[in-house]
Amino acid sequence: MTKSISPSQAKEMASDAATVHPPPLGAEGSDFQAIFSCQFQYVWNALRRLGIPDRDLEDVTHDVFLRVYRQLHRYDRARPVRPWLFAFAFRVASDYRRLASHRREVLDSPMDSVDPEPTAIDRLLRAEMLSAGRAALDTLEMGRRAVFILYELDGCSMQEIALALEIPVNTAYSRLRLAREQFQAILERTQRSRGCR
Repeated sequence: MTKSISPSQAKEMASDAATVHPPPLGAEGSDFQAIFSCQFQYVWNALRRLGIPDRDLEDVTHDVFLRVYRQLHRYDRARPVRPWLFAFAFRVASDYRRLASHRREVLDSPMDSVDPEPTAIDRLLRAEMLSAGRAALDTLEMGRRAVFILYELDGCSMQEIALALEIPVNTAYSRLRLAREQFQAILERTQRSRGCR
């Protein structure tokens, strides 16, 4: 289940971060607080899509914002903030996945809750589709997954994606094409294994 925080909690956490790590010269604490409170849920969801397990989402999200806080003076306000934040989330998620302590399979992971639907069958179908989509995302290599999420789910342009991930635009297009093919193949395999056509 996705955790949400209140604006007052976000403000308190932003103040705590400012106390632990003073802002770099030229960065204003109010800018960080605004980004933190407005974009916390986005970063949380981005990390979840990048494969961070629910048990570690809060800590990893805070790690992202600590890095953002230290680099806020480098942010170009002419650029959209979400691709910039996603680049931080991508790097932190990549670091997380490289740690050996996180390379274990959780067999009893809880099923994600879904919004209430009119019937139990609708809820079941929705849960199966979300599960299949998440499983397909989990199989994508991190670089491809990042481009896929930014383009397909967040609606960013290829130029924004290439800039945020510091890759050539053609590389971003190539990763998107490969990610789409792999994602589709996995979904089709899942449907066949469940007897769906």
